[in-house]
Amino acid sequence: MFRHGIAIVAITRRGVETAVKIQAALAVLEMRSKIYAPKRYLREGVIPIEQKLDEFFKATYSTVDALVAVMATGITIRAIAPYLTNKLTDPAVVGVDANGKFAISLLSGHYGGANELTRLIAEGIGATPVITTASDSLGKQSVDELARTLHLTIMNPKSLVAVNAAIVDGDRLALILVGDARIPTDTVHGYTVEKAENVKEAVEIANAYQAAAIVTDDFVPMETASKPIVVLKPKRIVIGVGARKEISEAQILNAVYTALAKVNLPLERVNSLATIDIKRDSQSIMSATEKLGLKLEFVSIDELRALRHEDLSPDSKLVLEKMGVGGVCEQAALIKAGKTPHLLLKKQKLKGVTVAIAEGE
Repeated sequence: MFRHGIAIVAITRRGVETAVKIQAALAVLEMRSKIYAPKRYLREGVIPIEQKLDEFFKATYSTVDALVAVMATGITIRAIAPYLTNKLTDPAVVGVDANGKFAISLLSGHYGGANELTRLIAEGIGATPVITTASDSLGKQSVDELARTLHLTIMNPKSLVAVNAAIVDGDRLALILVGDARIPTDTVHGYTVEKAENVKEAVEIANAYQAAAIVTDDFVPMETASKPIVVLKPKRIVIGVGARKEISEAQILNAVYTALAKVNLPLERVNSLATIDIKRDSQSIMSATEKLGLKLEFVSIDELRALRHEDLSPDSKLVLEKMGVGGVCEQAALIKAGKTPHLLLKKQKLKGVTVAIAEGE
C-alpha cells in the first residue's frame, strides 16, 4: 500500500518539526515519504515548495497514494477540493495539526487507506486519531474496507452507499463467495458468509438478505437482484521465488510466510507461486508449493529478460553472471500476475531465498 509514496506537506516551522516526526514514524514501518515545505522553513531532508500551495496540491494530488497535510483542516480542504474525483481513485488525505496533537482521516478513509494511515501516524507521534467514517465509529467493516484489505476490485461502486448504509443500520448482510473464490472468512465481521456455485445462485442468496457483497470473477446479472449488491472481483496475486539449489522446503516456506506478514496479506488470497523454469526439478520448491496449497508456475529466462517494469529492483550482478538474467522473484511474480501488475512487496532476501509479491487484474 502507498507504493507511489506519501507526501507530507507543512507550511509552518512547527509544522515541519511535526512532519519530521511523522516521517520518522513511517520509516520505522518501511513506508517511504517525502516532506515538502516553503523555502524559509527548509532543513535537511525537506523539499522546497516552489509554487503557491494550491498549485503544489494540483501538481501532487494525483501522483502520490497519500497526502499528509500538517496544517489547519480548512486550508487542506480548500486546497484539495477542486481535484476530488471519487473514493476509489482519490489519494488518502490525512490532516495533522502543527503541534501533532491530532491526526484526522479526511478523505478516502477505507479504500484509499486514510483511516489506517491516520492510526499509524497517531501511534507513531503520540497523537489522538480522529476517524469519523460511520462504520468505523460503530466498529463495523465497510465493503470498501473489506475490498482494500482483501485485495478485491469494486466493480460497481455506485452500490457502495446503499450497502454500507445497510451495514451502519444493522441490517442482515451476506458475503457470498462464488465458485472457487477464496478469502479468509475469519477476518470478515458483520457478514454472514455464504457460498454459491454460480452468480445466478449468488443473486438468489443475496435477495434473502437486506444487502450483500458477491465475490466473483464472473459478470453478475443485476437485473435479477431485488436488494443492493456490491460485486467484488479478486485481484490476481502471485508470489515470485528465487532460490539456491540446496535450499530446503522449510526455508522456502519461512520466506513466503515472512513476505506475507510484511504486507499483511492472507495466504488464501494468493493465486500461485512463480519461479524460473530451470527450477522444474526442485523438489523443495514443489513440495513447499504443495504445502501452501498453491499452483506452481514457471517462467522462461527469455520472458524474465524481456520484462521492463518501473517496480523492478536493480539487477543482481551475481544472478546475472550465473543465470543470464538480472533477477527472478520480482520478474516472475509480475509476469504471472496478469494485466497491469505491480509489486506489493519488492525483493526480500531471506537466507538463500529471494521472494517478492505482485498483484494484477
